[in-house]
Amino acid sequence: MTADIAKLGPMLRTWRGRVPPEAAGLPGGHRRRVTGLRREDLAELAGISVDYVVRLEQGRYATPSAQVAAALARALQLTDAERDHLYRLAGLAPPAAGEISDHIPPGLHRILNRLGDAAAAVCAADWQFIWWNRSWTALLGDPSSTPVALRNFARDTFPADGAGPRLAHWEVTSLSRPEVEVSVVSDLRRAAGRFPASDRLAVLIRDLTTGNRRFAELWASGAVGAYREDHKIVHHPLAGPIAVDCDVLTDGDAERKIVVLAAAPDTEDEAKFRLAMTSGLPSSLAAGRNS
Repeated sequence: MTADIAKLGPMLRTWRGRVPPEAAGLPGGHRRRVTGLRREDLAELAGISVDYVVRLEQGRYATPSAQVAAALARALQLTDAERDHLYRLAGLAPPAAGEISDHIPPGLHRILNRLGDAAAAVCAADWQFIWWNRSWTALLGDPSSTPVALRNFARDTFPADGAGPRLAHWEVTSLSRPEVEVSVVSDLRRAAGRFPASDRLAVLIRDLTTGNRRFAELWASGAVGAYREDHKIVHHPLAGPIAVDCDVLTDGDAERKIVVLAAAPDTEDEAKFRLAMTSGLPSSLAAGRNS
């Protein structure tokens, strides 16, 4: 497929200009010179450099990868049709219908931006992390410092021999670990029925089955279900241990998972949660860019 870079740049500028910063979870204010996203905003949200955005908009970068196209579509809050148009302008085939989608539609973005200070993340049907907010980064560290292929909660739950968790930057203790393990395996089995043609999901299940004995045992059990809730202790480096509720909602046929972490109201844990949101982190622990 041939890229149409001459049209890609103007479309990116148009899409960028229609997204209010507040809708992307960014501060607005009267000092901003543009009503939509700035190039710096788009770069931060998509996890790419500002120079890369400039080159794309000026038609000086002819071959953006599928990963970059997906990140831009999420950051710009494109509809499925607009996302496919972006892919074609970039010379890429749109995601196959039978493959798991990493796209986040505008309606879901609106819901996410109304969650207040809660720490929230979105995973695809195979538990691949595709979005998280600033509160998530403040509470657990920034997943963008983890290689994309490893930003997966199932891989984190069932690491290969000798590997440890990668998504959280400090210790997180589940109070119902066995139930979580069973739920994640069951949820992947359900996804396998929903997306039987997904190569990505097939590779994930193969890797987990051959690389983690516990996963292989649970997979062989044949259970089918869903991961819905957990209670965790986050051992935050500045705020100390914080007890949080973890609730998981599933979004429609795409089987996206919205994960929300929050402390119980009017408790010491809520006070520590707010401290984690506002205190910032030492440079040695600082998180990277959202993606």
